[in-house]
Amino acid sequence: MNRRFRKFEGCIRKHTHAFTLVEILIVVVILGIIAAIVIPKFSNASAMAKASMLADDLRVIRTQIQIFKSQHLGVAPGYPNCDPSAQPTEQAFIDHMTKASTATGEIAEPGTPGYKFGPYLREIPENPINGKSSVLIIANGQPFPASPDDTHGWIYQPSTLIFKAGCSGKDENGKAYFDY
Repeated sequence: MNRRFRKFEGCIRKHTHAFTLVEILIVVVILGIIAAIVIPKFSNASAMAKASMLADDLRVIRTQIQIFKSQHLGVAPGYPNCDPSAQPTEQAFIDHMTKASTATGEIAEPGTPGYKFGPYLREIPENPINGKSSVLIIANGQPFPASPDDTHGWIYQPSTLIFKAGCSGKDENGKAYFDY
């Protein structure tokens, strides 16, 4: 029985075949070509996702600004004590968006009895392009910037209700994030 096994073992050894260096190189080259085609598509997907997230954040915030204004006697968020003759502030905007309020603009923590409006946002979201959540408030009578300076996540002017991304750059279609 040992003899048969040795004969069979010898047959296997004669017919085994290893890959040659040329075959391995061909496989590596083919995998490299496939990677060169696929990887840019995945890296572009990340940029597309950020742009989509930016557009969605802007849509939500702009909608909530309009809702706040309609529930607060026509006064936009950002004015301290909902007084449109006062200069708007970032803190007033954040408070108006993230806390409960009365129709006259008094604010309190969510769930406080008598404060039936809001919160409109859980928090001011981080701009997915530049990673900042601060809001540059443009004062009454001041012109809205023609372009962002990348120092803030968002730019908002309560007197005109313009709310834009505070980041430079363009999406894959060439549209500026500032113009979303």
